[in-house]
Amino acid sequence: MNLTQAAEWIAAGCLLVSAFFSLVGAIGLVRLPDFFMRLHAPTKASTLGVGGALLASMVLAALQGRAGMAELLITLFVFVAAPVSAHLMAQAALHLGVQTRAPAPEGVAPGRKPS
Repeated sequence: MNLTQAAEWIAAGCLLVSAFFSLVGAIGLVRLPDFFMRLHAPTKASTLGVGGALLASMVLAALQGRAGMAELLITLFVFVAAPVSAHLMAQAALHLGVQTRAPAPEGVAPGRKPS
């Protein structure tokens, strides 16, 4: 097995991991019962899914002799933008009073914030 084949196998493995995390995120988006739970699944899983695809692209770019700077910048943007946008959506939902089906933590009365 030469270097080209090894890089292609590594890229294929990254794409399989990426596809798995993207699928898990999509299933979580469909199956989870309320907004906050649905927000959690795709933001975490899709970040890993996109990261895996971009890592595979970087491996193949290195194989072609490119630096892969575009992929690196996209990765940076996704890893910064996804958590920030999820946080802003959650804050907006809290501000609007969107209800959740998640149980309250121990010692906290329903409808009251923990002190």
